Amino acid sequence: MKTTKTMRSILLILSNLFLLGIFSAYADEHTPIEPKQLPAKVQKFIKSYFPKTEVTMASMEKDFLETSYKVVLSSGAQIEFHNNGEWKEVKNPGGMIPAALIPAQIAKNVKSLYPGTSIVEMDKNSKNYEVTLSNGYELTYNFKFKLIDIDD
Repeated sequence: MKTTKTMRSILLILSNLFLLGIFSAYADEHTPIEPKQLPAKVQKFIKSYFPKTEVTMASMEKDFLETSYKVVLSSGAQIEFHNNGEWKEVKNPGGMIPAALIPAQIAKNVKSLYPGTSIVEMDKNSKNYEVTLSNGYELTYNFKFKLIDIDD
């Protein structure tokens, strides 16, 4: 009886390790793709907000639960998208995020609090917006555009 419990435990541990290995191998798989293979919504986003740039690299990342896309533009901007084509992160280390992409309330607040700075990175997740300013400050806004955190 004791041997059976031990064998079951060992078998359970081995099967869990096997499954973990399979899921780990599947997670975070980056696959280069042609820009024309990007979802139509992603292509439209790029043409709308970065009209004078070219896609220099595009990749698809398959995670266990989600597929996402990453794009690098000739301007140096980097954009990550969810599978549905919604943007989740925009970085523009050599410049600023296009004004038309920034919610008006956030732009107004940043201009009021930190005149002379620009937004160089913006993340949108299920809870909030996070923006990084050219002075290095990171501001977090909820979806009602209320400033809820400042990191310097």
